[in-house]
Amino acid sequence: MADTLKLTTSAAKRVAWIAEKQSKPAILRLSVEGGGCSGFQYKFDLAEAAEGEDSVSETDGVKLVVDPVSLDLVSGSVVDFVESLGGAAFRVENPNAAAGCGCGSSFGI
Repeated sequence: MADTLKLTTSAAKRVAWIAEKQSKPAILRLSVEGGGCSGFQYKFDLAEAAEGEDSVSETDGVKLVVDPVSLDLVSGSVVDFVESLGGAAFRVENPNAAAGCGCGSSFGI
C-alpha cells in the first residue's frame, strides 16, 4: 500500500458507485499524459486489476492505482471527488504542480 497517494472517502464512494453501475472492480487508475493547457493532464479510468509495478493505495475497499512513470508526477497527491454548481469531477490536489489551469484537469511542473 502506497503512502504517497490518497483517495478521499468522497472519491472512494463515487468510484464504488461507478464501478457497480458498470459491473467492474472498484479500482480507479490515475495516469498522467502530455497535453492539456498546462503541459500535463490527468486521466482517470476504471481498471480490471493493478499491473505489476503499480503503486496501490486503498480507501474504504476502493483501490487507487498509478503506474511508476505517472507516480513521479503525482507523488503525495490527494484524489477527491467534488460536486459544485459547475458540475461534478474527480480532482487531484498535487503538491508537485507548479502551475494549473481553471479546469483543474491539467498541470505544469
